[in-house]
Amino acid sequence: QVHLVESGGGLVQAGGSLRLSCAASGRTFSSYDWGWFRQAPGKEREFVAALRWSGANKLYADSVKGRFTISRDNAKNTLYLQMNSLKPEDTAIYYCAAASAGWPPRNSASLYRENPYDYWGQGTQVSVSS
Repeated sequence: QVHLVESGGGLVQAGGSLRLSCAASGRTFSSYDWGWFRQAPGKEREFVAALRWSGANKLYADSVKGRFTISRDNAKNTLYLQMNSLKPEDTAIYYCAAASAGWPPRNSASLYRENPYDYWGQGTQVSVSS
């Protein structure tokens, strides 16, 4: 099992930047595929970014590609989402999630959906003003 706690959300003006952190505890950091999702009021939770357990593959939603970067620090057991050039439509609660890794590795396409993820953080609010 793994326990996830997000932090780093806040208020920022359009064009600004934030870095979200997801502190993980429990199983080893590299034993999971990782994802970031977000949910705006009245909307469904949507995929933002994912990182394979190997660190070799990164996936991004088209809406954030080129602006957001997912990364991890194994020594700190922490997942990050660097968000640049923020837009008002980025306003949402952001969640990190972990999917148990095994062999063979899961198809990367599955990480765009919520189903593979076994563990979720409590979320952190990101608000972008125009």
